[in-house]
Amino acid sequence: MFSPSKSLNTMVASKAPPTQVTIAYGLFLVGGLAIHHFVANGEFSSIATMSVMFQCLSFVLLALKSWSQGSVAGISARSLGLEVMAIGCRLSSTTLLDGYLPVDASGDFVFQVVDVCSLLLVLWLLYTTLVTKKSSYQEEHDSLPALPMAMGCFVLACILHADMNDRPLFDALWMTGLFAGVVSVLPQLWLLSRSGGVITACTSHYIAMMAVSRFLSGIFMWYASSDITCAPWVEGVNHAVPAILGAHAIHLLLLADFGYYYVKAIVQQGLDCKITMPQYAEMV
Repeated sequence: MFSPSKSLNTMVASKAPPTQVTIAYGLFLVGGLAIHHFVANGEFSSIATMSVMFQCLSFVLLALKSWSQGSVAGISARSLGLEVMAIGCRLSSTTLLDGYLPVDASGDFVFQVVDVCSLLLVLWLLYTTLVTKKSSYQEEHDSLPALPMAMGCFVLACILHADMNDRPLFDALWMTGLFAGVVSVLPQLWLLSRSGGVITACTSHYIAMMAVSRFLSGIFMWYASSDITCAPWVEGVNHAVPAILGAHAIHLLLLADFGYYYVKAIVQQGLDCKITMPQYAEMV
């Protein structure tokens, strides 16, 4: 016999996310609110710290996928390598200098601690992908060259960097980290396109949280854009501001298609969603 309550319970259960994912989201949201209110005293600049927290959350979700499924299928080692470069370059600036940090108290230690946690997580994921669970790594699909992108990021950063640290090397390293974080999504999307365009729940949350992180970082940089200075190549032209904001915009544009299917899947399936990107499926 049909039971409305039983049917409702079944529907809710089918949309319930895995416990680990729910806990991860809950802990990071509570932690973010606590830091905003109790450490940053509600200062708007703490949005930059929220940005690195969402980035850390993205790697936690990816680690949960690897741990719970015993597989690294769908994870791009080249993307992780670029993330190591991005975070490492940023830390080389933010641990020694104050030029690109939020002005509230969260920029004194929380920002850097979260970034170090992200770096350790990415290194663990990279080791897991290339060593301990290499049998499930889709190496044949993870074929987009990362080295030319890394070199291009450094060259462009040397040309377009700001001077908020007043140290050309560290300013260039910070900008290199920004550019590398943007292009790091390309090998991940390339792998997905080569493997049929099906994205599992934790992988989709990972990509989505990276987009949220970049969005929050872009808001902070837009807010601080009037304070960003550089040594101009053309008199009166501050090239650093459009370079920084443009990098954030490009990252979000690269993920525009994914964002549409992600939101659609969340609405239809809940957090435990599986996404199929039709345009990627057609490429196989």
